[in-house]
Amino acid sequence: MINVLIVDDDAMVADLNRLYIERVEGFSCCGIASTLSQAREFIEESVQPIDLVLLDVYMQQDNGLDLLPIIRASGRAIDVIMISSASDAETIQTSMHYGVVDYLIKPFQFPRFEEALTGWREKKQLMGNHKYYEQADVDRLLHGGAPELADAKRLPKGLTPQTLRTICQWIDAHPESEFSTDDLANAVNISRVSCRKYLIWLAQINILFTSIHYGATGRPVYRYHLLAEQYGLLKQYAQ
Repeated sequence: MINVLIVDDDAMVADLNRLYIERVEGFSCCGIASTLSQAREFIEESVQPIDLVLLDVYMQQDNGLDLLPIIRASGRAIDVIMISSASDAETIQTSMHYGVVDYLIKPFQFPRFEEALTGWREKKQLMGNHKYYEQADVDRLLHGGAPELADAKRLPKGLTPQTLRTICQWIDAHPESEFSTDDLANAVNISRVSCRKYLIWLAQINILFTSIHYGATGRPVYRYHLLAEQYGLLKQYAQ
């Protein structure tokens, strides 16, 4: 479970954010602090490690930005998402300087809130599951996730969102299976050559892991299985 600390002096807003957190699977609100002093106590004394802080800027007694250097100086692996009505360039630039992972300007809707949490989790998983990175991994960390399904122009030439969806739906229904190109082609009734193109691309964006199996004779067989940490991303393509 991912522990989230809310730092906001508006009780109604803090409770709404708590309810939002409870709607996102895998996340839990571990505390609410109405002052930076309380927030610091939570960070330093909490029995449960805090993974993520949702931080307001404008508070009656404090400026939320003052908590950012404190978190960085603590040496703890805590990330911050700013949630504030502050939209001035100086505030946002200062937040970015201290490495906040997202910035939500009030008012916002739940889908944007959910996107902030799940997007952070995907990057966190990507960082934690690699000892070394390829350029595509670094690009995803710095510039966001994989292409949107609706934007066919961002798929490689020759691939279509409709066929990609069909293939990902089958993989989604068999998340623990290891399969070959022939297995998939027969299951979804798509040509082997076409399936091969989609599997190569899904492996390139690190949704699938590829292994090579050598038989006594003939060509090696490429087999694929879904990377567990990318299950959420696969489901986006399957929808």
